[in-house]
Amino acid sequence: MTVGERRFAFTLADTDTGAARALDAMLPLTLDMEELNGNEKKKDLPNALPTQAVRPGTIRSGDILLWGGRTVVVFYITFESPYAYTPLGHVDDPAGLAQALGRGDVRVVFSRR
Repeated sequence: MTVGERRFAFTLADTDTGAARALDAMLPLTLDMEELNGNEKKKDLPNALPTQAVRPGTIRSGDILLWGGRTVVVFYITFESPYAYTPLGHVDDPAGLAQALGRGDVRVVFSRR
């Protein structure tokens, strides 16, 4: 995952839903992500992915989740949440992720390399 000049390795979720595999099939994928709530970036996909939402309770910095069927969310702050998401993946080492994503909207490129 590339944000500006920073690259962050991420691992796709290993779930039965197929959401992570569907996202993988879309790579490389460039998303102009919108800031939301001071803790996440989000972007709607043109088509829905398979879902099997769970309530993680604690969202971790670096989580890449699907809200509903179409909204990819990258979280850069750890916090408690009552919302349900379908896991897509996680940034392997989120150190510096919040700084790279910044306070406003940002372009994020997901790729295999």
